[in-house]
Amino acid sequence: MKMKKVLVSAAALTGTIAGATVVANADTVTVKAGDTVTELAQKYNTTVNTIQQLNNLSNPDLIFVGQQLKVNNDNNGQAVAQQNTNNNTQAAQQATSQNTQAQASTQQVAQQKSASQNTQAQASNNNYSSSVSGNDASAKAWIAQHESSNNYNARNGQYIGKYQLSASYLNGDYSPANQERVADQYVAQRYGSWTNAQRFWEANGWY
Repeated sequence: MKMKKVLVSAAALTGTIAGATVVANADTVTVKAGDTVTELAQKYNTTVNTIQQLNNLSNPDLIFVGQQLKVNNDNNGQAVAQQNTNNNTQAAQQATSQNTQAQASTQQVAQQKSASQNTQAQASNNNYSSSVSGNDASAKAWIAQHESSNNYNARNGQYIGKYQLSASYLNGDYSPANQERVADQYVAQRYGSWTNAQRFWEANGWY
């Protein structure tokens, strides 16, 4: 998968001319080539988490040219953000006034829980099993062969692994299981099936 080409293709498929980000209304923008959720959050004075929740994004690093995104770009949103900040400050002050030993115990439990969740998430990634079968499985294997000769360790600039996925899509996890999971997710969202992705690859030399 070649990122620049994917973005151009997405623009053509959606009928969007890549250019300056277009504001559709008071709180909606149209994604242009090169946009990221982090940059949009900074530009519209909001947060990545807010944009992710407003648009039900499972992966905030996975947005496409022409996609309509809601952003919190109004006075009410800023007021809510300020109120949340005030509430967090008050909560932090109250927590500071609590017994030091109890606070340390709570932090230790939180750290243990976070470590456990990270371990479970990593195990889930390592245990991923693709449900692709039949013609789609054949198409997936065909693309892997043409992209990297089935090499999970292949590198080409920012493109990583068996399916030559953008490093940003893999989010730092280059394990074979995560490459398989992200590749299936990308193709399902972009083309609907690996068979369609292969047809596109054969017509354009990339997917």
